[in-house]
This record gives sequence, structure tokens and C-alpha cells, in this order.
Amino acid sequence: MKRLWQNCHAATMKGGRYSIVEDAAIVTEGGRIAWIGPRGEMPPQGAHETTDLEGAWVTPGFIDCHTHLVFGGDRSGEFEQRLEGVSYAEIAAGGGGIASTVRATREASEDALFASAKARAQGLLREGVTTLEVKSGYGLDLENERKMLKVARRLSAQLPLTVRATCLAAHALPPEFANRADDYIDYVCAQMLPALGREGLVDAVDAFCEHLAFSPAQVERVFQAARELGLPVKLHAEQLSSLHGSSLAARYGALSADHLEYMTDDDAAAMAQSGTVAVLLPGAFYMLRETQLPPLDALRRHGVPVALASDLNPGTSPALSVRLMLNMGCTLFRMTPEEALAGVTIHAARALGLDETHGSLEAGKAADFVAWRIGRPAELAYWLGGALPNRVVRSGDEVRV
Repeated sequence: MKRLWQNCHAATMKGGRYSIVEDAAIVTEGGRIAWIGPRGEMPPQGAHETTDLEGAWVTPGFIDCHTHLVFGGDRSGEFEQRLEGVSYAEIAAGGGGIASTVRATREASEDALFASAKARAQGLLREGVTTLEVKSGYGLDLENERKMLKVARRLSAQLPLTVRATCLAAHALPPEFANRADDYIDYVCAQMLPALGREGLVDAVDAFCEHLAFSPAQVERVFQAARELGLPVKLHAEQLSSLHGSSLAARYGALSADHLEYMTDDDAAAMAQSGTVAVLLPGAFYMLRETQLPPLDALRRHGVPVALASDLNPGTSPALSVRLMLNMGCTLFRMTPEEALAGVTIHAARALGLDETHGSLEAGKAADFVAWRIGRPAELAYWLGGALPNRVVRSGDEVRV
């Protein structure tokens, strides 16, 4: 049955701009947008149900295109240690850091991981997130990476969310491969990726290109293995130093390169040429007290699409709010509210390879949207905390969480 959603204004985000439609009408059918435009121009629709949105502003559903949503335990104790003056190196030497999350994730059952991840995902859904990415990378062996990716698939099946699963096995070196990074990359490429790919658990492949993780040469081997399996790639790059990982990602036509604080102008030019999306992660920037800003002016100048995401993870960005990321993108990175909103809608969709079907309010796309009780779209980036009254619609159906 068709449904007409009316008495609203729409920030469609078509073309990465607000692209506002005043006094809008949205017609949905079969989980898709059948028509959208000014209510006075709507063609006859035949039989349909009608929902009054009471003057709300409608945006596309938020897309969180970079999360580590599935993990065991937490690292709040390490957060407290850092505030008391203990260095990250000292914490890591004591068995903390990513290694502690790997231990907790390996020890947790699939059901336990699902329960904790579901609670976090529901919180994001209540705030307007209708699509998100989930990375593995805290298992670091076949059994536990599989477990994490299976949780991602369960979230997609059991919640009104579109979930993309990304294999981040090349996230860190597991303890059993200490001082044998090349051997671990061999294991990832020859065993883990082929097995997980065959099982249909992987939508994309990611890696961490950094001096404390994996070198560009090692990452390239992961990318070559992904290419042989027909899987798109993404990359954590230029977070702590300049290794030109973003240029490497561009050479492989990556969906996105993420973090990017230390990227160069040449990196931005390479990403523009390849169409690779820049995903900025202000939560990690904030938590790590980083001072090196990502080069937003270079990204703008070269025309690189810029997405924003939570980087939700237990160590460096325990961020449970995409709305807070909108504000941080504006206040920390000097984005405009319009750029920030595009960063969690149309550009985020492109970072997941979903821009043909998600990320903007256009006929033929998924009927995923949020009706907000606000006076103008900039309020989404303006308010710090607190619940903004909203109605979340996914695939044409209102969500109750």
C-alpha cells in the first residue's frame, strides 16, 4: 500500500546540498520513495494511507559509515589511567590497548557480543541512524573474526537497520604472531579473507596503515587479495603519520580512506581522481587530544566527498551519538552544518558503496528518513546532547525501538 507523508519540509541532500523542498510530500511504496516534491505538485496517487508529520523537517536516515560496534568489554579503566598520566605505551606494555579488547572479544560468546552490540545499535537507531557499517578487527584469527562478522549479519537480520560488514583482520598484530607481521598478513590473505568471503560474511575489506600497525606494502597485499575475491576496499590512513596510505587506497579505487589528519595535498588529489571518499572521525580526534587537523580545505579544493562517522570503538572513540559527531565536525574541523549533514547522509552512503540506493531523498531510493521537530536543518549540528524528538522511518515503515 502506498503511504503519503505530508505537512513537512525536506532537506533531501541531493547532490550533497540541503536541496530543500518546502511544504513537501513524500510517497512511499514497497520500501522505496515513489515520489517526493512540493505537495502542490504531487500527481494523483490513487489509494494510499496518509501520515501527518506536523510540520517536521525530514532528512535522509543517518548513515554511520565507520564503526567498530562489535567488541567485548570496554576500556574505561584505561581512559581513567590516561587522565592520571599513564602513557598509552605504558598501558599497552601492561597488556592494555587493542590487545585487551582482543582478549575480551575472543573470550565472549557470539550471543554475548550480539547482546552488547544490539544495545549500542538501538541507541544509534533511536537517534536517526538507519544504515551503519560494522568492522571486525578485534578477533584477529579466523574463528573470532568470523564470530564478529556473524554478529554484524545478525544485527542486520534482527533490527530495522541496513548493516554493511567490513573485514578488518589487518587491524593489529595478534599476540601469537608477535614480531611476525608478514606471516600474519600471509594468514589474512591466504586463509581468513577467502574463507570469510566464501561464507558471505564480508561486504568490504579494510586495513590499518600506520607505523604501529601495517606498512603500505603489507596493506597492498591485503588489497590485492581483496581484489582477487571481488571485494571493495577501505583504509584507515594518515591518522598518526603520513605514509600516503590514502594515495594507495586511491590507486585501488577504495570506497573510502578514513581519519586522514596527516594526509597531503597530493593524497587529496589522488582521492579526487579515484572517487574515494574521505571519512573524517572527530570522536577519535577529540579523545586522543589530537592537534593535527585533517586538511579540509585541500579536500574541498580537490572536490573530494567528505563523510563523517562515529568510529565507535572501546578505546579511542566510545561515541554513541552521530549527532554529536555533526557538532564536532563543525566545531573541531570547521565544516558547515550543511557539509556535516551531507557527511552522514549522501557522502556516507558513497563510502559504503550505497549511494545509488541510500543517502538522499529521491524517487527510487530506499524510504529511509527521519522527521525531526526542529526549526531548521542546522539544529541537528547545533544542539549538544539531549534527545531531539523525531520519527524514524526505515523502508517506509515507522520504527519503534
